[in-house]
Amino acid sequence: MDLSELTTLRVGGPARELVLAESADAIVHAALGVWATGEDWLALGGGSNMVVSDDGFDGTVIRIGSHGITALPSAAGTVRLRVEAGEPWDDLVAHSVRQGLGGLEALSGIPGSTGAAPMQNIGAYGQEIADTLVAVEFLDHETGQLVRLPAAELSLAYRSSVFKDGRAGIVTALEMDFDDADGLSRPVAYDQLAAALGVAVGERAPVAEVRAAVLALRASKGMVLDPADPDTTSAGSFFTNPLVTAGFARSLPEAAPRWETDSGEVKVSAAWLIERAGIRRGFRLPGSGAAISSKHTLALTNTGGATASDITELARLVQERVRNEFGIYLRPEPVYVGFGA
Repeated sequence: MDLSELTTLRVGGPARELVLAESADAIVHAALGVWATGEDWLALGGGSNMVVSDDGFDGTVIRIGSHGITALPSAAGTVRLRVEAGEPWDDLVAHSVRQGLGGLEALSGIPGSTGAAPMQNIGAYGQEIADTLVAVEFLDHETGQLVRLPAAELSLAYRSSVFKDGRAGIVTALEMDFDDADGLSRPVAYDQLAAALGVAVGERAPVAEVRAAVLALRASKGMVLDPADPDTTSAGSFFTNPLVTAGFARSLPEAAPRWETDSGEVKVSAAWLIERAGIRRGFRLPGSGAAISSKHTLALTNTGGATASDITELARLVQERVRNEFGIYLRPEPVYVGFGA
């Protein structure tokens, strides 16, 4: 089976072997079996954050298919849930909203599986998974042991974690704490979302209303999977917002959107940089099925018939334009698979 059938970008060649693991025990069994051979391996959840090469993957792909959400003992005022790694992320968000639990409502509409969420500390509209994550159950590649890792040990930062920095293994489940606050959200932390809700930044709103507003905002940007919308055949935001020093930020045009961070660095809008470097919405390379989304400059889309080479060629062009114009290197957010060193 071509991995294009299992990824949201719809590009990528075949895996040498594909194993479906539909429970935490099955994930452990499959992984230990592959690891014992020393062959290349890849854990695949929803396939929403990767670009697979046209040659595919010369190894074993373990497709994470475990499902389930279970309540655990928790402190007063909170609800703790164990979520299996293969549970679709937005199904988890929808479940929490139906229960009136605050914590994930601003992360509505993000594709992919729950187990992949801590890998890059997914975030949107002022929330991150770091805000609710308590611990992960993790099968460690180095030791072969199944361990519980508290969130404090995961080095969660902007689109980063200890896993992205090289700790190999597979997340088999998550523990998360939610606010049991009479159906109210966590304080709304993003101007655009607050405006859509008609509240001030820092105020709370019903979680169902926050979810609806976020889904509408994301859909307007082509960021909610929809078979009828070719802009959603993508890996979501393809580049992270770059972090630069305060001094470097002062050298950018005043109009460049920017946000100070707790680390002292300044986060700059990648979308703004791309547009000001001359790459507009809908831009495409001649004869290629790869294009910039017509709704959002940060998304690279497969408008039909694109190859992985088309996608990566377009990504390189965007990077070169931004680097030449502003001296900033845009880092791809998706993982590249099967492209070699």
